[in-house]
Amino acid sequence: MTEAHRPGTDTPDPVPVRAHLMALQDAICAGLEEIDGSASFSEQRFESPAGGLHRPRVLQDGPVIEKAAVQFSHSVGRSMPAAATERRPELAGRSYQAVSVSLIVHPRNPYAPTSHANFRFFIAGEDDPVWWFGGGFDLTPYYGFEDDCVHWHRTAQQACAPFGDDVYPRLKAWCDDYFFLPHRKEPRGIGGVFYDDDDQGGFEHAFGLHRALGSAFLKAYAPIFARRKDTPHGERERQWQLLRRGRYAEFNLAYDRGTRFGLEAGARTESILASLPPLVRWETDHQTEEGTEEHRLMTDFLHPRDWLALDTPS
Repeated sequence: MTEAHRPGTDTPDPVPVRAHLMALQDAICAGLEEIDGSASFSEQRFESPAGGLHRPRVLQDGPVIEKAAVQFSHSVGRSMPAAATERRPELAGRSYQAVSVSLIVHPRNPYAPTSHANFRFFIAGEDDPVWWFGGGFDLTPYYGFEDDCVHWHRTAQQACAPFGDDVYPRLKAWCDDYFFLPHRKEPRGIGGVFYDDDDQGGFEHAFGLHRALGSAFLKAYAPIFARRKDTPHGERERQWQLLRRGRYAEFNLAYDRGTRFGLEAGARTESILASLPPLVRWETDHQTEEGTEEHRLMTDFLHPRDWLALDTPS
């Protein structure tokens, strides 16, 4: 085991992480239901003899939210799936527990951005266990607004600030690198924060960052959604939204480690694929027209930027 993957100075414990993530699922579902104003989440519950619990929730066909999924999962397994050991093969064959909340929001209005978040904890083995936290949140707009991007990244920076000045820049860069479609040579959105393999400072310190980012999600997303959900739009904007949703589906199916982990772990397929948009379209060799807002998204927003540099006092 490398030094970077050794446990911290205090004892890792999945029990408080599970309690926190179940409460986080409740809070985010309540916040999204309030945003939509009409639709509510349906829930299914699956328990395993080994002590695992899966609590998928889906909201569909709301007046504001076309589809949202907020999934809690506590997996208990005898052998780590390949998606979790490809960067640490020494853990192959170990028993494990994985506790997570993953969520996706697909708004109905094309001017409201799609958002994704994931917060997870792994612990592998029983003797001298190896553990880590990971996750974060990212934003995928269909039309670019600088004030939305600044608010999103400022909220992320504020959540990271108590844990060190270097945390937000590092997690932002990680997010920019991860949510990138190599075959398209384009980012999925305007990023946010993302990290994995975190056990720095011990369990309590790493768990603190995990909690801070989870609590920041609605603070980052709800004001943006509220600003954009009633923006007038037509068929042109809808078709662009569906085309860009295709990029989202491509990333989740081809590259996302969480999707691969769930499928390899034998999780319920409907829950794993709940992140996919309800409607999507592809068009061969689509090109945006210069001078349009669609073209501006591609040229001004879909590349890594220091959004906080625009956050100047009024």
